[in-house]
Amino acid sequence: MSELFSQSRSAAGSRSILSLMREDGEQLGRFKVRSLMRELDLVSKQPGSHAYKRATVERLDIPNILNREFDAPAPNQVWCGDITYIWAQGKWHYLAVVLDLCTRRVVGWALSEKPDADLVIKALDMAYEQRGRPQGLLFHSDQGSQYASRLFRQRLWRYRMRQSMSRRGNCWDNAPMERVFRSLKTEWIPTTDYRTAQEAQRDISQFLMHRYNWIRPHQFNGGLAPARAEEKLNVVSGIS
Repeated sequence: MSELFSQSRSAAGSRSILSLMREDGEQLGRFKVRSLMRELDLVSKQPGSHAYKRATVERLDIPNILNREFDAPAPNQVWCGDITYIWAQGKWHYLAVVLDLCTRRVVGWALSEKPDADLVIKALDMAYEQRGRPQGLLFHSDQGSQYASRLFRQRLWRYRMRQSMSRRGNCWDNAPMERVFRSLKTEWIPTTDYRTAQEAQRDISQFLMHRYNWIRPHQFNGGLAPARAEEKLNVVSGIS
């Protein structure tokens, strides 16, 4: 039983561990989880509260079509994108991620030394190819210059995707992406940061495409990891 606990570099909390243990066939309660965490010297990492400004200004040319309607009925209908920063090899690197809102599955990502349009285009290209080149979906992001750039908007047009943007300075309009980055930074990235960009690339790929998608329980999916929830949804709907 203790082996499953030891697989995590940091404990995201007793509820997540409880879900993992039950998936592994272990029946136990939260008090037993708490005692095991103490025995293995694991500490729950909880992000602190943050005060965000309220903002209501939309772009006239790219309105907030999504409008916080984060429940997509099926895969490949609504994707979200965002950028965060990662410290590696003594300087900042920038991570762009694309998320399918249906089950909160990461479908594309890219890491670069520059937070430019090429970065977000690479993440979008990865998602587009891996998801079978879907068309007609809605792509939502904040009002970052990368997503408003001519190059990125041309790529969306080529892929026949509509564009939606959050109101300026309002992180809640893209909350599912904020949660992905919070999980990555509080549960996975080492406190000593990354020695090389290659190490960061490998480690972040492991988290996003394996642990986050296939292993980590997600509250939105009733405790199922995003990829598992999508598999279950496809079986119910008859999609192979």
